[in-house]
Amino acid sequence: MSIKIYNTLTRKKEEFIPITPAKVGMYVCGVTVYDECHIGHARSAIVFDIIRRYFKYRGYEVKFVKNITDIDDKIIDKAHQFNKILSKTMALKERCQWVVDKFLKFYYKDMKNLGVEKPDIEPRATQHIPDMIKLIENLIKKGYAYNTNGNVYFSIGRFKDYGKLSNQNIERILSGVRVDLEEDKKDKLDFALWKSAKDDEPYWESPWGNGRPGWHIECSTMSMKYLGENFDIHGGGIDLVFPHHENEIAQSESGTGKTFANYWLHNGLLSVNGEKMSKSLGNFISVSDIMADYTPEVLRLFFISSHYASPQDFTYEKMDEQKKALERFYILFTKIDSYLEKANVKREIMERILDDIKQKIDSFKNSFIDAMDDDFNTALASGFLFDLLTFTNKVLDDGTIAPKEKYYILRYAKKVILELGSIFGLFSKTATMTKEAELVKDLIGFLIELREGARKNKDFKTADLIRQRLLKMGFILEDTKENTTFRDVR
Repeated sequence: MSIKIYNTLTRKKEEFIPITPAKVGMYVCGVTVYDECHIGHARSAIVFDIIRRYFKYRGYEVKFVKNITDIDDKIIDKAHQFNKILSKTMALKERCQWVVDKFLKFYYKDMKNLGVEKPDIEPRATQHIPDMIKLIENLIKKGYAYNTNGNVYFSIGRFKDYGKLSNQNIERILSGVRVDLEEDKKDKLDFALWKSAKDDEPYWESPWGNGRPGWHIECSTMSMKYLGENFDIHGGGIDLVFPHHENEIAQSESGTGKTFANYWLHNGLLSVNGEKMSKSLGNFISVSDIMADYTPEVLRLFFISSHYASPQDFTYEKMDEQKKALERFYILFTKIDSYLEKANVKREIMERILDDIKQKIDSFKNSFIDAMDDDFNTALASGFLFDLLTFTNKVLDDGTIAPKEKYYILRYAKKVILELGSIFGLFSKTATMTKEAELVKDLIGFLIELREGARKNKDFKTADLIRQRLLKMGFILEDTKENTTFRDVR
């Protein structure tokens, strides 16, 4: 089955046909570095991280480009806010750079903590000013842009298809959007490609005088520089459809005469307790805030519980539910590992498994893949992952399966769960166990053996003491018919 994608541009689900067979060129709008990342940023980052991972899982070679906006009105405003703590002799341009450096460190730390893989290319706006100037010059030459007093604007009336991404015509846009008319604009919807520099603002030299680029031109320039004038996928939040992505299409296709991006993917917005997230409302949750209470995998599991294009409401109750759901997998892994260690079976390469059970496990995997092929439906796909979890627990408890057969079944089931979970960025703790974790596991295993010995000798006082001390340390013992396992709840 081929991958199908809901294309915002056509407003329908389409089969994904790459420009170059088995290769994907994908550009996603990144952050403007003027503040800490919040969980809304985290959702977008994780959504496209999973989409990228899935393309690679399905055999595609992915070239993933995600920009950094390091010059913008918001950065300049933030630089003014730091006037009191920065040197009075520091120019505004230097203060802006200080703001960018400060929050870029937070951003990289957050992305690493969230398990978001680095882009293949991460261009910064200020490193591509000459490329932007070249594109603007081309638009002026073709009559799509004009210069007034050092400001260069794109004339939307010259682009016949303006509004095709947001599915609205210019009249509807004018009636529904408040736009302040600047004196040197010919039309109130015309947007800035180049802004003339104000006093003490960061600026670059250009044919129109000192200034800086508009926001929209940077993404057109950098995406086409690294992916070509026509590429496969452009992504971002649904809030970017208008005007940002609409303007990108207008200026890019006017400049090249080619289709800009073939598929447009947009993730839904995140609310908090049913309200828009805002510092003024007191419900702003930064990535560092959420990481203080939950692991990155809990947050990832929460995000995949909804389709990426749907709006999603964040609550701490939902996060607690996902934390418990994630624990079920780690409990299963602990039980499987314990069984495999104690099973009297040679650790040889798996050659056989009961066909009917293997087919059952493969059916969960195939259903997972079918769900992801259908517009990356993580909510449905994760359901099949939980179904496999339930099935594997039943195998563990099934006393009618011969030990050797159970050994191979559990190995295979765990392999499939880890394989599928890696697409979501889950279960990394089982993939790389630290020396400290190995030591803890060995010590608790030793205490479990002492407890079992005490129980056999009917020394229940000692057995209970071991359980209580481990519980106090954050480890819960779970007794089954076959053995005793532990769960880390620290």
